[in-house]
Amino acid sequence: MCGIVGIVGKSNVNQALYDALTVLQHRGQDAAGIVTSHEGRLFLRKDNGLVRDVFQQRHMQRLVGNMGIGHVRYPTAGSSTSAEAQPFYVNSPYGITLAHNGNLTNVEQLAKEIYESDLRHVNTSSDSEVLLNVFAHELAVRGKLHPTEEDVFAAVKDTHKRCRGGYAVVAMVTGYGIVGFRDPNAIRPIVFGQRQTDDGVEYMIASESVALDVLGFTLIRDLAPGEAVYITAEGQLHTRQCAPNPKYAPCIFEHVYLARPDSIIDGISVYKARLRMGEKLAEKIQRERPGHDIDVVIPIPDTSRTSALELANQLGVKFREGFVKNRYIGRTFIMPGQAARKKSVRQKLNAIELEFRGKNVMLVDDSIVRGTTCKQIIQMAREAGAKKVYFCSAAPAVRYPNVYGIDMPSAHELIAHDRSTQEVADLIGADWLIYQDLPDLIDAVGGGKVKIDHFDCAVFDGQYVTGDIDATYLSKIDTARNDTAKVRPQAASAIIDLYNN
Repeated sequence: MCGIVGIVGKSNVNQALYDALTVLQHRGQDAAGIVTSHEGRLFLRKDNGLVRDVFQQRHMQRLVGNMGIGHVRYPTAGSSTSAEAQPFYVNSPYGITLAHNGNLTNVEQLAKEIYESDLRHVNTSSDSEVLLNVFAHELAVRGKLHPTEEDVFAAVKDTHKRCRGGYAVVAMVTGYGIVGFRDPNAIRPIVFGQRQTDDGVEYMIASESVALDVLGFTLIRDLAPGEAVYITAEGQLHTRQCAPNPKYAPCIFEHVYLARPDSIIDGISVYKARLRMGEKLAEKIQRERPGHDIDVVIPIPDTSRTSALELANQLGVKFREGFVKNRYIGRTFIMPGQAARKKSVRQKLNAIELEFRGKNVMLVDDSIVRGTTCKQIIQMAREAGAKKVYFCSAAPAVRYPNVYGIDMPSAHELIAHDRSTQEVADLIGADWLIYQDLPDLIDAVGGGKVKIDHFDCAVFDGQYVTGDIDATYLSKIDTARNDTAKVRPQAASAIIDLYNN
C-alpha cells in the first residue's frame, strides 16, 4: 500500500505534488519523494519520513518544472531505508522516473532476466526498481530517438506480458510526458482527472480521487484493468488498453481500510460501501444475537466510524465516541514491527470513561489482522469500567497473507489463521465476537450503482486472482517479511538476489 501521483501542468507543479501527497499520506508514512522535470533536467527529493518532514522550503524551491511525479511509501518488505524511497530513476532511455503501488509476484524471475538478458543493474531490493527497469527496457527496444504515444503504449503492453502481481504505476519520461498504467486485474487503484486554468488544461494521475478533489481537479475516471494513460508534456491526453485479457478484480480491502472514505474507487463510493458494511453487520447481529444487551456502539477511530454509525442506527442503539485519538501518531497497521505497534496503541487512543462505565459496549473496528491492537483496546474499555465488551469486525476474518502490496505477509502472525471465531474472541478478550460474512462484504462493496462481479478477496478466502501463488511463494515471503525480519532489516533486505538464483 503506497500512494502515487503525477501531474502535467502549465506552471510549476511542486506545490501541487506536495499537497497531493499530503492528502495521500494515509497510504504510507515511511518515506516520501517528488521528482520534477524542467528543460530536460530532473530534480529529485526523497527521504524517509512524513511528507511534511521530507520536504522543507529549500527542497521545494529546487523542485522546478511543469511536470512531475510523487510517492508516499510504506514498506511491505523488511527493509525500511531511504534507499527504498521512491521515485526511482534510470538514465536510459531518455531518463525515466517511476513510482509504484503494489507488489510484483514474479520479482525474482524478473530481476534475473534484467541482469542476464536486459543487461541492467538493480541497486535495491525494491520490486518497484525492477518494474522501472522492465518498462525502461521495453521502451528502449523501440529504438526511437523521440518516443511517440504508440511507443509508450507498446512498452506498457510488453511490461504487462512480463510482470505479474498487483501494480498501479506513474512514470515520467523526461521531456516527453507522464504515463500511468494499471495491472490487468486492476488490483491496485489509480484514477486520472483534469482542471482548467487560465493557461490551459492540467492533468493529474493519482491513487485516489480525493487527491484530485482537494486540488480542484475533476475526476475523469479510473483506469481500466490493463489500461494506460499517457499525457504529453504539451498536455495531450491519450489512453489505450494494453492487456490482451483484462479482468476486473480490484482489492476489496481498499474499501475496508486502506482508502479514505471520501474517495471514489472504480465508481464505488468508499463511504457508501462502509455504510452498507454496517447494515450487513447489524443484520447478522439481529440473526445471531436477537436478544443482545448492547447499550452503546463505539467505533475504534477512524476507519470504522462510518460502519459503526450505520450499525448503531440499524440496531436502534446509541452511538457514542468513546475514544479520543492522538492525531500525531501514525496508523498502527502500517508500522513496521510488532513492538512499534504495541507501543503506539496506548499513545494513540485514550478512553472516555463516562461512555464505558457500567455499560455493555459494542466496539466496532474495520478489521482484525494481528489482533494485538484490538486486544489492548478491549482491555482499555474494561479498565474504563465497561461491564461487557463485545467486538465487531466490518470485514471477515483475515486468514491468509496478502501478496499484492498490503502488509499482511505472514500467515502465522494473523490471529484468525487456523482459529475459530470463538478462539479469536478468547485471545482478544471479548465477551463475544462478530465477523462480517464474506458474501455480505462483497455485496456491501459491489452493491451500489456500479457492478463489479469479482473482487480480490485473497486475505479472506485464500484465492489469489493472478493464479501464480503457491505454498513455496508464501513460505518465501513469510521468511522475508514477518515481524522478526522487520526488527532485523539486514536479514530481510535480500528479497531478490540478482546473482545467486
